[in-house]
Amino acid sequence: MGLVVDVVVDCPGADDEMERVLGLAEAVGGPVTVTFVWEGREEAERAVLVPAVTLALWEHWAPAAYPGEREAVAAELARPVEVGPFTLYRRRVGGRTAVARDGVVVAELLGPAEARWLEEKARDARQGFMDPRQRAAYEEFLARQAEIG
Repeated sequence: MGLVVDVVVDCPGADDEMERVLGLAEAVGGPVTVTFVWEGREEAERAVLVPAVTLALWEHWAPAAYPGEREAVAAELARPVEVGPFTLYRRRVGGRTAVARDGVVVAELLGPAEARWLEEKARDARQGFMDPRQRAAYEEFLARQAEIG
């Protein structure tokens, strides 16, 4: 699933690295796994940066919402965080974080399990889909086949 990028960045270069990782996700058109180590925390946070268009596609095809735990996070995490030209908006329920640039959401950070689940469900639904014209042509093709035996 996507790419794994291990980058260690101190605050002065964080803006450039965030731009580079977002550019990478946009260029490959797919998810990029990132690890954040926030100042004042010892534990790293793994997330999957998914371009907005890819997430929209997955959510279009996925038959349902991710069934994982949906707990509210601490109120302080709900405030937008400015990272150079980006603003991170963490949702209070579900743990997703929208990444906006110039007021436009360009990607979302999802937990690795949710990203994997969404991608798999979307793929499975899309592979079983036939648009009405394709379905009619296939049924016509089957009707013309001689019976075996």
